[in-house]
Amino acid sequence: MTEKSNDPLHGTTLKMILTELVAAYGWEGIGKRIDIRCFTHDPSLESSLKFLRRTPWAREKVEKMYLRGKR
Repeated sequence: MTEKSNDPLHGTTLKMILTELVAAYGWEGIGKRIDIRCFTHDPSLESSLKFLRRTPWAREKVEKMYLRGKR
C-alpha cells in the first residue's frame, strides 16, 4: 500500500513553479509581489532558479505565491 503525500507541492519542481508564475504574472508582476532582485533586475529563469535553490526564505515566498494562485 502506498501513502499519499500531504505536501501540496509534492511532485512539483521549482522550475515548474517559476515557469507557471512567469506565464501568469510576468517577471514584473512577480517582482511587484515579491521584491527580490532576481525578479526585478534583468530576470531570467536560470538565474532566478539558481538564487532560489540557494536561498530558502526566498524559495518559501515563491512557493507560497504559487499555492495562493492554485486555490
